[in-house]
Amino acid sequence: MPEKFDTSRLKVLPLSQRQHDLNLSVIKDLQPALAVHPSLQKVAQRIVDAKKSGASVILMMGAHVIRSGVQRFIIDMMEKGYISCLAGNGACSIHDYELALIGETTESVALYIREGQFGLWQETGQLNEIVSQAAQEGMGVGEAVGRAIHEGAFPHRDISLFAAAYRLGIPYTVHVGIGSDIVHEHPNCDGAAWGKASYTDFLYYTKILENIENGVVMNYGSAIMAPEVYLKALAMVRNVALQEGREIRRFSTLVCDLKDLPDDISAEAPKGCSDYYFRPWKTMLVRTVDDGGESFYVRAPHAETVPQLWTALNTTQVAHI
Repeated sequence: MPEKFDTSRLKVLPLSQRQHDLNLSVIKDLQPALAVHPSLQKVAQRIVDAKKSGASVILMMGAHVIRSGVQRFIIDMMEKGYISCLAGNGACSIHDYELALIGETTESVALYIREGQFGLWQETGQLNEIVSQAAQEGMGVGEAVGRAIHEGAFPHRDISLFAAAYRLGIPYTVHVGIGSDIVHEHPNCDGAAWGKASYTDFLYYTKILENIENGVVMNYGSAIMAPEVYLKALAMVRNVALQEGREIRRFSTLVCDLKDLPDDISAEAPKGCSDYYFRPWKTMLVRTVDDGGESFYVRAPHAETVPQLWTALNTTQVAHI
């Protein structure tokens, strides 16, 4: 039998000893964008229509969305009923948790990996205890983290997406890959608990996706988690819909990222081209909407695209149609 690494040998330090690259100064105030990309204006209309019809609107994201400081815009969209579900990777929960707790987050990989201290911080490791409790209660990661921040001694819970989602009863589903997040390094990490709670979140997400006909799925900056989770969940809900004589094909997808894509995104890149492996394009913008849906791509930083979407949703010509 292979020998396992003994995590009890690790030295875990308090966050007070960590140099942080981001603090609350990154959090942006709710201010309208000076201009809105035409595609985001169209997506905003689709979101308004989805809200009126009761269809789902899902916002999937990578952790850089949280690091870009657009929390107030997303929270306001949730409060106004424009978002049915948030979905993120494990790093989303980590950055959100740290910002809510100490008002700082993000460490230098280059600095701390040299001495093997990267990721090994005591307070952040408490997420493992939260997730272990979640697994015992049959909860998802997102709901448990949101509850902990909302009900706990977190001075900056007002800018926590997880706390806001919990307060509003909106799922924030967390989709992890074991070993990909710093909390998995810690001696108190229970991989089975993370697997159970994250799978619960996957089923929450899939249930919301079941109502995506005439709805919207958005992906802000997730190259792997979002398209892969969405793809498997869509297969599941279409499988059931076909058995019940229903269709799930008329909905919109939006991808916001920094990758250069052609103006015409209706066809995927050819095999052998590196762009073929950019899953948000072939999965979310082409393959899953080619039988009745529509897709949009906007190349710009999250600090611009999230406020632009919020601005579009708050314009008179959209909000009151």
